Amino acid sequence: MRPDVSNGTPPKGSPLDYAIDQQSRITLPAVRAAVEKGNGVLAFQPIVQAQRTERAAFYEGLIRIIDDSGRIVPLKDFMPVAESTELGRQIDCLSLSLGLQALTEDPSLRLSINMSARSIGYPDWIRTLRDGITDDPHVGERLILEITESSAMGMPDQVRNFMAEVQRLGISLALDDFGAGYTSFRYLRDFCFDMIKIDGQFIREIAEHPDNQVLTRALMSIAHHFDMFTVAESVETADDASFLIENGIDCLQGFYFGAPTIAPPWKSPPSVARR
Repeated sequence: MRPDVSNGTPPKGSPLDYAIDQQSRITLPAVRAAVEKGNGVLAFQPIVQAQRTERAAFYEGLIRIIDDSGRIVPLKDFMPVAESTELGRQIDCLSLSLGLQALTEDPSLRLSINMSARSIGYPDWIRTLRDGITDDPHVGERLILEITESSAMGMPDQVRNFMAEVQRLGISLALDDFGAGYTSFRYLRDFCFDMIKIDGQFIREIAEHPDNQVLTRALMSIAHHFDMFTVAESVETADDASFLIENGIDCLQGFYFGAPTIAPPWKSPPSVARR
């Protein structure tokens, strides 16, 4: 699940668009310097199985950039602009490198890492992936790459070729933010994603909103038709979790089951984790 950096893309020329652009101009130099130094960490959020919600099936590693003052820079301050630039590719490289390191350090861990489809053709990103798998072939079996729906649908041919390569290495692929508004179902039929993550705009307060219930059931039906595992993003209440479980969701992710934390949850003693 990519962090919600802008709560939707503002129209060009809008006050919000201008504010994001101005903030990015201030923030980007510090972010660029931090990425060049490798000053980043992953924040880990659990994803639980619907039938075993008491423990994590895997974790999503969300990139956090740390500037020279030690502050974690809010993604909303730079990601909307950085996403389509080389800085976005470098951030993807750092995220993947940190994820591969975590997987290498703990052979019981299963981890998903975000990427843009734009990184498929970026040599440093591909090199980072191949080197990580070469060092330990079993890492690929525990790695899930989450590709944003908007970027995947923008370059379907490249994504298909990439999928064929990485799935031979045992890597799983997830389509992130499914239903956010970009999906071409013609392309979805041709893709071989292992997992679909249903966008949080359909999940939040789903127990109370019939429209969201209808739309989510439809998205789940499409995913299951193509034998794709389903994950509900942004699950925040017990009522929403119960509704989704009763309606056949495979996995759930959201603050109700745990917020992202830079302290690896699987390393915490059980008594500390419970508190």
